[in-house]
Amino acid sequence: MTYGEGLAQRIREGRGERPDLTEKRIFGGLAFLLSGNMTVGVVGDELVGPGRAEAALAHPMDFTGRPRRGWATVGGPALAEDRVLDHWITTAVGFASTLPPK
Repeated sequence: MTYGEGLAQRIREGRGERPDLTEKRIFGGLAFLLSGNMTVGVVGDELVGPGRAEAALAHPMDFTGRPRRGWATVGGPALAEDRVLDHWITTAVGFASTLPPK
């Protein structure tokens, strides 16, 4: 599986100048890491990241046939607006910033 370069570029542009946010290819997609912890990722044309309970239940992240609890996938028209993408990125960075560095 590959990742959508267009969505990845929108994330790069939205994160601004943050040297503590890095990129890493993972699970056939691209992950954006904060101090070694995943914030969001791009798999295909979908965004994956920590999700509110209702979002994670409706669209659980599943790369390997085993859904990951607490993580959601978001794609399609839901990501068309920059403000929606920015919300997911901000939520994910906020979550990852509570974790110890890896």
